[in-house]
Order: sequence, then C-alpha cells, then structure tokens
Amino acid sequence: MTTRAYRAYSQNHTAVQTPEKLIEMLYEGLLKFTSLAKRAIEEGDFEAKSKWINRASDIFIELISSLKNDNSEMTAYLSGLYMHQIKTLNSANINNSAAELNSIIHVVKVLLETWKEETSIEYEVA
Repeated sequence: MTTRAYRAYSQNHTAVQTPEKLIEMLYEGLLKFTSLAKRAIEEGDFEAKSKWINRASDIFIELISSLKNDNSEMTAYLSGLYMHQIKTLNSANINNSAAELNSIIHVVKVLLETWKEETSIEYEVA
C-alpha cells in the first residue's frame, strides 16, 4: 500500500511541474544516480552500481527524446553530448571506473547550473 501511494504521489508531483522544472529534476536525478553508482563502485557493490548506472542511462535517453526535432546546432550538440555520456556510463560500468563517473558528474553539474541560469533569465524577462 505504501509503495502504491508513493508512486501515485510521484506521478502527481511530476505532472504539475513546468517543462523547465522537469528538465532540472532530470539533471538532479543524474547527479544522484551517478553519485550512488560511484559510491557502489567504491564499496564493491557491483549489483547496485549496475542499477544506478542503468537509471542514469535511462535519464539521458529521456533527455534525448525530449529534445526538439528542429535540426538546430544546440539540439545536435546536446544529443551528441548525451550519447557520449551514455557511452561513458557503459564504460564506467564495464571498467568499474569512478573516474569516468566523476567526469559525468562534472558535465551534469555544468548543464544543471547553465540550465538554472538560462531558465531564470527567461522568467525575469517574461
């Protein structure tokens, strides 16, 4: 019963968010899951590592599918960047590489910071 209630709450919570906030939440989820995967590597918990890496990969796939299909340079850049991060996640999973996960964490922190700055500018102007 508790799991079902939490799932319903989560679905309702995300359903009322703006698209900008949802992207921010996806970036935050990437930071969380990648950090948990890194900790799992450090603790030798390879089952947990795979679980968290798979969740992070799923988020990158969701980010790719959320891109506008407008053939812009930004869309192409982000698509390529996200694909590269998925490849790095796969490599980190195979090689048990905390260093590769650190590089993903760094990239996502920059993306999140930039996203927050850009969306706050849009709302200030509007």
